[in-house]
Amino acid sequence: MECRGKLESYLRSNGVPFEVRHHPQAFTAQELSEREHVPGKTHAKVVMVIADGKMVMLALPAPWRVDLERARGALGAGEVRLAREDEFVAAFPDCELGAMPPFGNLYRLPVYVDPALAEDDTIHFPVGTHTDSMSLKYRDFARLVEPTVAAFGHHV
Repeated sequence: MECRGKLESYLRSNGVPFEVRHHPQAFTAQELSEREHVPGKTHAKVVMVIADGKMVMLALPAPWRVDLERARGALGAGEVRLAREDEFVAAFPDCELGAMPPFGNLYRLPVYVDPALAEDDTIHFPVGTHTDSMSLKYRDFARLVEPTVAAFGHHV
């Protein structure tokens, strides 16, 4: 099943309302938030890292960047580095590269969310393509994904 269909099915089975949008192609989270006319701070950017040899999903606001030293502390890891595309592409066979939703739980990956992303009521994110996105209440996202909330980013 494609990413969007899998996620829609998962949300419906858990009684979570959501909205899907189709938009012009966007390759970055910030570009997507601009195309959708939503604040960048509510749009989740997914960054994949390797922490002590294990793949971890980080989610933070679109205009923010991961601070690897802060991530190391937040993850309690000795070593944290950005994952290369060839290291994580196989983990998301139903998603276009760079269009993964922050639902690492559906891919058996731990998810960490920067507190800045948890400040607003709504969260926006891509759903497997560079032309489709979804929004839902952050509280529903947190209930289903059960992310660890930890500070690892900084505003650009």
